[in-house]
Amino acid sequence: MQQMATQQRDVLSSKEPPSACTLVIFGANGDLTKRLLIPSLYDLAVADALSNDFSILAIDRVQATGESWARGLRETIESFAKDPTAEFSATELNDTAWNSVVKTADYISGDFTQPELFQNLHGRLGTKNVIFYFAVPAGLFAVIAKNLGDAGLLKEGEGFYRRLIVEKPFGHDLATARQLDVDLLKQADESQIYRIDHFLGKEVVQSIMAMRFANSLFEPIWRREYIDHIEITAAETIGVEKRGKFYEPTGALRDMVPNHLFTLLCMVAMEPPINLSAKAVRDEKTKLLQAIRPLKPADYVRAQYGAGQINGQDVPAYRNEPDVSPESRTETYSAMRLYIDNWRWGGVPFYLRTGKRMKGRSTEVAIFLKRAPYNLFDRSEDMSGLANIIRLRLDPLHDIEMSFDVKKPGTGEILTLVQSVFSYDEFFGKETNVGYEALLYDCMKGDQMLFQSAEAIEAAWAAVEAINRPAETDLPVYAAGSEGPKEADALLAENGHKWLPVTAETIFSKTP
Repeated sequence: MQQMATQQRDVLSSKEPPSACTLVIFGANGDLTKRLLIPSLYDLAVADALSNDFSILAIDRVQATGESWARGLRETIESFAKDPTAEFSATELNDTAWNSVVKTADYISGDFTQPELFQNLHGRLGTKNVIFYFAVPAGLFAVIAKNLGDAGLLKEGEGFYRRLIVEKPFGHDLATARQLDVDLLKQADESQIYRIDHFLGKEVVQSIMAMRFANSLFEPIWRREYIDHIEITAAETIGVEKRGKFYEPTGALRDMVPNHLFTLLCMVAMEPPINLSAKAVRDEKTKLLQAIRPLKPADYVRAQYGAGQINGQDVPAYRNEPDVSPESRTETYSAMRLYIDNWRWGGVPFYLRTGKRMKGRSTEVAIFLKRAPYNLFDRSEDMSGLANIIRLRLDPLHDIEMSFDVKKPGTGEILTLVQSVFSYDEFFGKETNVGYEALLYDCMKGDQMLFQSAEAIEAAWAAVEAINRPAETDLPVYAAGSEGPKEADALLAENGHKWLPVTAETIFSKTP
């Protein structure tokens, strides 16, 4: 615990602590609040990165008091220590840090759609700094924003701010994303709106930009002259769990591609910003997304998982999951080939894939460098396709892996493949971080660099507009626990490429 606190304090201690604020949580009893939001606030408290006057006002339909709500949260969070799938991994809670988060917590039971609730809020909040967190289904974003605006709760004054944090999905296509922006901007200024994607809060994702732009080892080769193609993968072993009602109208494309996968795409492919201001960084991300050649159906594969085995356990097909139609055509796997039409990346294919019930859990980016123009050497084994790969592994492992050829000891000029690995967890020590800590801290400080802009979100939806359509026929089926559908393999084979295996382990051979 002390080691984790020291590491997080090192990250944040170079900045002044945020000013006092009240975090108003709409959806205080939801899974997002329990699994991610409150654990992140606790981590910030451990790191001494919360104001002494920080407070929470929790709002939900369920009747409770601030004390009973906090007590229930503690029981839930302590149970995470026994759950290996939980992102919050502290084995025990620091009472001082926990109390600093919830000691002044208050609770209001109310209906988010009723103006009376917001009139009550107006009297409670006065001229405090306030962050309104929309931990609710996306269909309520515009309703809550309108009620806040009508009650005058979004008006800022001298010495105090009002900010909104909204979760993905930011619409489900270009039209709805634009409408959501219109609805939010009727009530608040763009500077008050923080569109959160927790991928950007993860240290290893943020470090991609530092790796690229702070090292002359990488930046000169980060272009079409030296890079053959790039793979971005976000694979899960879990199914839809108990989220069938959400997932059926959503699917893998809407759930993961315009946000999580395109977030990684931006970090890997954007141009260097002129500085690290929010505007400079977000402008470069927007330019990158606007340069994506609009996807066509021929560049896209979608499929649905069938029955199979995960970790030796039988699991059902997607159509047999709770709250899923037995005739569902919702994709649980999406793969695509896209091109970025700009000077740096012209002609370089980017392959993106995401899927549930895959063989392994892995979020990573693999950069395949072009091969040497002429091979002078023999090989001890046929692994030439795996040479010269830079592999950024983001989850569950946190490392950078590079593969290259060396001469095998002995007579003859024979090559063998080796690897070099830098592990964040081994070097810095593993710490509890669910991905929201830096984002919440930056919102309190008024820094939007790690948040999505309206222009970037609309550009992302525009790129997938042609493939963001319901399937007209039954989808290809891949077995749960497999590498995915054969159609995705064929998509890469058209360019002479092949997916890396979906695994958190190294795919490179050891030196004989």
